[in-house]
Amino acid sequence: MTLIGNNLRSYIRKVRLFQHNTRLYLLYLIISGVAFGVYALLFNFYILGLGYDEALLGRLLSVNSTAALIGALPAGAVSDRLGRKRALLISGLVTALAIAGLVVWPSVPGLFVMSVFMGLAQSLGAVTLAPFLMENSGEEERTYLFSFSFSLQMLIGMVGFWLGGRLPGWLGSTDAYTGVMVGVAATAVFALAPLLFLRETKGMGTAVINPLSPLRYARRNPILLGKFITPLLLTALGAGLFVPFMNVFFRNQYHIDDAAIGCLFAAGSLTMGLGFLLAPPLADRYGKIRLVILTQVLFIPALVLLGFAPWFWLSAAAYLVRVVLMTMDDPIYQAFVMESVEQEARATVASLLTMASSLGWAVGPTISGWLQVTYGFAPVFLIVVGLYVITVLLTWRFFGKQARSVQFSGSMPAS
Repeated sequence: MTLIGNNLRSYIRKVRLFQHNTRLYLLYLIISGVAFGVYALLFNFYILGLGYDEALLGRLLSVNSTAALIGALPAGAVSDRLGRKRALLISGLVTALAIAGLVVWPSVPGLFVMSVFMGLAQSLGAVTLAPFLMENSGEEERTYLFSFSFSLQMLIGMVGFWLGGRLPGWLGSTDAYTGVMVGVAATAVFALAPLLFLRETKGMGTAVINPLSPLRYARRNPILLGKFITPLLLTALGAGLFVPFMNVFFRNQYHIDDAAIGCLFAAGSLTMGLGFLLAPPLADRYGKIRLVILTQVLFIPALVLLGFAPWFWLSAAAYLVRVVLMTMDDPIYQAFVMESVEQEARATVASLLTMASSLGWAVGPTISGWLQVTYGFAPVFLIVVGLYVITVLLTWRFFGKQARSVQFSGSMPAS
């Protein structure tokens, strides 16, 4: 108990070191996180409630991810030029206006235009966040700030999922989803208030990376990058096929209401925290790439149960297991890649990994939406299982030598 008390006091002391700007950002995160949790749960249902089918929904999700993919290249330079405060404000404002635009302009062209704007805005926000936190924290509390902000995001997202599952029932009207979207947009605008009081930091900008440098690096190191990117691309494609449609799957397959889905997604947010707690010590004990391969192998039976279980409770349990495995797999794999390349190439390789992941998420929803309308969910899960089987085989083929050792460290050859 004394050890726990000391650790808690140490943690609180670190949190008290958070600076003015980061405290304001965390306040923004609390308010906006609830709104975006509601949005994440109910967006699919809103589109389907307008009378559109899963095929169109898949194309909208793909357009959003494609815009984020394209926007990721210039977003870093834009963030440096605008400054962190203005970049965060513009990202948040455009996202809120795009959500409002989904209600004001619910025709097919309008939905696609708003999806593009939202993808670009989210890309700018994502690229700005890490430099902002770096520039507004000291070395002593920096790790705690990143960890605390992520944990807070999960906790607030859980509240948003829970609330989103209940709001349509509370509103009790035929236009309940429309009303919720209006509320989400208004809350997202209100959440920007703390960002208005941010102080611009001076002399702490990050180095600007040439937007074309990832492409040049890829031409010089095709074999090495092919080994790193192919497994990630396959898993991202698999995730893009089914993750954006999980709420639709549970409703159609098991006839579950919004409240139950919201509770399940909220539990998923908490379970994700468990995965992040388990991953580092397991990676230290067994080695990063060995843990990655193990999670990929376990993914396969979890996906089979998730997609084909005869009972909702069994499918829901498999969903929670998948969340833990996903949370353990992705950051550990990316850490393994970062350790395996030269220091000066890490930013470039990280950009390429992000682009590969975004590409999978951009392509997957369009294919999945068409499959759902034509054949249902069964072929979607069969394809995802096949992709993960191939991923396991390739990961073992590329990195099996490292997996057979307890711990791998050092750089791989460039080809």
